[in-house]
Amino acid sequence: TPPGMDRPHLAKGVVRYVGEPVVAVVAETLGQAQDAAEMVSIDYDPLEPVIDLDEALADEKLVFPEAGTNVIGTAGELDDSLFANCEVVVSKQVLNQRVAAASLEGRSAACAWEGEKVTFWLSNQNAQSCRDELMANLGLPQEKLRVITPDVGGGFGAKIGSEQEAALLSLVSKQVGKPVKWVETRSENLVAMTHGRAQRHVVTIGGRRDGTVQAYRLEIVQDVGAYPRLGAFLPVFTQMMASGVYDIPKVESRAQTVVTNTTPIGAYRGAGRPEATAAIERAIDLFAAEIGADPADVRRANLVKPEQFPYQTPGGMLYDSGEYVAGLDSVLDAADYASLREEQAKRRADGATKQLGIGLASYVEITAPNNTEGETGHVEIRPDGSALVLTGSSAHGQGHWTTFAMLVSEQLGIDLEKIEVVHGDTDLIPKGVGTMGSRSLQLGGTAVHRAAVDVKDKARKLAAEMIESDEADIELTDGKWQVRGAPNVTVSWAELAQKAEDGLAADVHFVEDRPTFPFGSHLAVVEVDVETGKVDYLRHITVDDAGVIVNPVLTEGQRHGGIAQGAAQALLEEVSYDSDGNPQNASFADYAIITAAELPSFELLTMETPTTLNPLGVKGIGEAGTIGATPAVQNAVVDALSHLGVRHIDMPTTPERVWQSINQA
Repeated sequence: TPPGMDRPHLAKGVVRYVGEPVVAVVAETLGQAQDAAEMVSIDYDPLEPVIDLDEALADEKLVFPEAGTNVIGTAGELDDSLFANCEVVVSKQVLNQRVAAASLEGRSAACAWEGEKVTFWLSNQNAQSCRDELMANLGLPQEKLRVITPDVGGGFGAKIGSEQEAALLSLVSKQVGKPVKWVETRSENLVAMTHGRAQRHVVTIGGRRDGTVQAYRLEIVQDVGAYPRLGAFLPVFTQMMASGVYDIPKVESRAQTVVTNTTPIGAYRGAGRPEATAAIERAIDLFAAEIGADPADVRRANLVKPEQFPYQTPGGMLYDSGEYVAGLDSVLDAADYASLREEQAKRRADGATKQLGIGLASYVEITAPNNTEGETGHVEIRPDGSALVLTGSSAHGQGHWTTFAMLVSEQLGIDLEKIEVVHGDTDLIPKGVGTMGSRSLQLGGTAVHRAAVDVKDKARKLAAEMIESDEADIELTDGKWQVRGAPNVTVSWAELAQKAEDGLAADVHFVEDRPTFPFGSHLAVVEVDVETGKVDYLRHITVDDAGVIVNPVLTEGQRHGGIAQGAAQALLEEVSYDSDGNPQNASFADYAIITAAELPSFELLTMETPTTLNPLGVKGIGEAGTIGATPAVQNAVVDALSHLGVRHIDMPTTPERVWQSINQA
């Protein structure tokens, strides 16, 4: 964060966005607190707000006058000769709009002092990082601070790290001498919790008329809101992943990061990677339209081929493994692509009111980008033969307990119901990183897996001593240790745990050599009413290859949620402000969260391309659906109207925007 741009606990002299805390009111009941808050009178001197990106770039009005500019960062250089040898060059400005994370549960916190030690209960994604931030914020040593993240109802990146509200809570608690809690309302959540995306792109793509893409440029302006937080880092991921799944010889990008008088931007499911995919996938469709080619053919011709892995991208990424062409073709086959195009042609010829749109997106994403921090896992056999698993990964709806217990059960033969998985308590698990960036299974899961293997190795040695047999002859069968071929003498896990002098446990801190790169292809089918602009979302067929699948049910759940959120951005969701900086979406009455009524039943294809970077062969799946779905659905809406001359519609593709684009075309 640039000097002087940290968000204070409470606004000091200047309020920079609607939703910024100004006063803390403490009461014994919610009703009392609301009544007291209404009695607070504040005199505001209106300032000229900086709302849109052009205003921010112009620097005529400043969010931080002392900084002298709204532009807090620029990265990347542009080469005027990039497209010199291209037969066709297409350029377009595209918007990746601001959205709200809108997790099932908003932000909440509780805090209690016991002597000189303070305990926090936080609705967050990473207890240990929250502890470290609070230690710095409050000036406390580690042993004086405990953070517990219990059963958290969703995060989507917006709950990474602690908030200033949490630190403020501890000061209030100490002053009043009682435990205190804070739970925001849904309206507060929509204007005060970090938003996501908020990038504007100019994509320029060039190549030959035979469909070969030779050069690609991505220009990014990132709105970080009133205070630079994780949003200031998002363009780094977007630039890293700019070329997507394509083997393009020349790729360049430039990013400008600006502050505005709006809610700060943080991570949101995919965090910088969906923005890169949305940009390149719109660019591929624009290029295909310009040369009159089928967008599926243009993709296939330019995809990185299997024999090119590990593949070094122009952006400096080393993709570990992939079957991009096979993924695309399997989606096309499952959708019966040729028949869809025939139906589309028939409707166009008939001048039908409802036109068919078919949208494609092929994607690759980086998972566990913070792989060098690794993750911790602990497995311990209790005296009753049950197992305790401690993990630095932090579940907030993903089902870590089930998957990690499965990994332990597979190694140790202990029934799932006898395995307890614990996360999110810094006293029990002092070292950990948490859950974000689709890192949990490949890092946290591998740490737990390896800890289970270590416990198994220790147990075999101890069992050999107890049975008085050679270690090489000892085997684990149905959760009991025995001499191979002699099941009449066995040793149970309980007996081993009771015999082990120093306990039967293992700790592992697993660090991956480099990140993994899951990939996939999505095909969306929509109907667009050309008289009203209304879009009906009919089908969605996907391949989301995340390496080896450990739990198919949980994998499917992650894909369902991701696809729904990705489609929601394409069709419905947008956080907007008026010219005075007033948010226009302070409740679900005017923020169009997607529901089951708007969604088709997803058609999910299975494909597994293992990675060699961890012993499980797994990659991340939590964000994949979001990354592929957004451009597939947006491309489908544009495709439905391409015969009318429509080349692009910014997200969300609302009936009003669609209707306007038809009339303008």
